[in-house]
Amino acid sequence: MSDCVFCSIVEGELPSHTVHETADALAFLDANPLARGHTLVVPKDHHERLADVPSETATGFYEALHDVVPAVEAAVDAPATTVAVNNGEPAGQEVPHVHAHVIPRFPDDDAGPVHALFARRPRFSDAEQDAIAEEITINI
Repeated sequence: MSDCVFCSIVEGELPSHTVHETADALAFLDANPLARGHTLVVPKDHHERLADVPSETATGFYEALHDVVPAVEAAVDAPATTVAVNNGEPAGQEVPHVHAHVIPRFPDDDAGPVHALFARRPRFSDAEQDAIAEEITINI
């Protein structure tokens, strides 16, 4: 896609600090990092949402992510990482190209867990949870 910044990075039209590349994915440092070593992993083909990514590409994308996480942790001596995918604009996705954030985490970073994103958490009864689970369940 010609107006996608990540596609332009994949094509070499825009510079990046690339840290890993496979047939299916590219990993590079985030231009607006939340921590030292904050890395993005993107599928090379343009897909806006996770459900748009074909299974074979998803496998390669996850394999690259699987390789990048320990490399980032080791490089910046981080005891942990938060790995996040904002899937759609309402979830905070700013670039409409699937990407995973690998954010190094430290005991004193004050960022908190992913649950800290939500100030008000909904409460559901067991019956409501059963109904939701039934709606989500994927038949194999």
